[in-house]
Amino acid sequence: MSNLASTYLHQGRWDEAEKLLAQNLEICKRVLGPEHPDTLTNVNNLASIYEAQGQWDEAEKLQVQNLKIRKRVLGPEHPDTLTSMNNLALTYSAQGQWDEAGKLQVQNLEIRKRVLGPEHPATLTSMNNLALTYSAQGQWDEAEKLQVQNLEIRKRVLGPEHPATLTSMNNLASTYRAQGQWDEAEKLQVQNLEIRKRVLGPEHPSTLTSMNDLAATYSAQGQWDEAEKLQVQNLEICKRVLGSEHPHTLTSMSNLASTYRAQGQWDEAEKLQVQNLEIRKGVLGPEHPDTLTSVNNLASIYEAQGQWDEAEKLQVQNLEIRKRV
Repeated sequence: MSNLASTYLHQGRWDEAEKLLAQNLEICKRVLGPEHPDTLTNVNNLASIYEAQGQWDEAEKLQVQNLKIRKRVLGPEHPDTLTSMNNLALTYSAQGQWDEAGKLQVQNLEIRKRVLGPEHPATLTSMNNLALTYSAQGQWDEAEKLQVQNLEIRKRVLGPEHPATLTSMNNLASTYRAQGQWDEAEKLQVQNLEIRKRVLGPEHPSTLTSMNDLAATYSAQGQWDEAEKLQVQNLEICKRVLGSEHPHTLTSMSNLASTYRAQGQWDEAEKLQVQNLEIRKGVLGPEHPDTLTSVNNLASIYEAQGQWDEAEKLQVQNLEIRKRV
């Protein structure tokens, strides 16, 4: 059951995945007990489904419960306890609760350094997550310092073409980009994309992420032709490989629409954003954060064209949902 749920998860079929995992969790609780390792794994998996759908309260509730039980049963330094701590921190981050996230991540990193060593893969994951929290708060120096260290260790320990090394490279590039260090960001992203194409293939999800990130750097510099070329290619591959309703496909669609909008190609931008919004409503529901982002993006396009009634209608709708949710 869990394997089938995992397949649904990777396909973006959240409802089917959630139904199976909830059923699995109830069986584990009844047969194995609420504190059995398999039960706690299922709690964590169900929380991940909630997280993917933007149901933060449900995800947080499960993860807090999971962490408390693992601390008590396994101890505060057990690998599974640290995984639960990391997952809860990521949920806090996703909601913008940076203090709570950072506190857990600092604690997580310190324990993993002491217990596992500074070069253990799990320690490096903790370092990376804390750096992302610093980035999200605009603490660029702290983020960059951790990410440079992370990348150097992963290159030395894992090799320059290891997937984790490439993730570190991509994250550091994003920090450079956020600070307007375009040359440094672009250099890393071009290198990252070339390696992923060669090692993973041009249609691998990680390759598509690298392509999207490089396009974002081009966009930020006003290099619209280069950005558009990559984004069109990215969207075509995502549709063919992942399907037209996959979250990555919809993100690619939104990014390309933004590039069209920036160039004043209103018809192309509007067409993509309308399609994007309709799919997200159907797949994720009208109150999902990604759906609301699509509503806002489409409203911006209407506004830029002077279609004030259409823009206002969407913005009022968006505001009402956000207040309620």
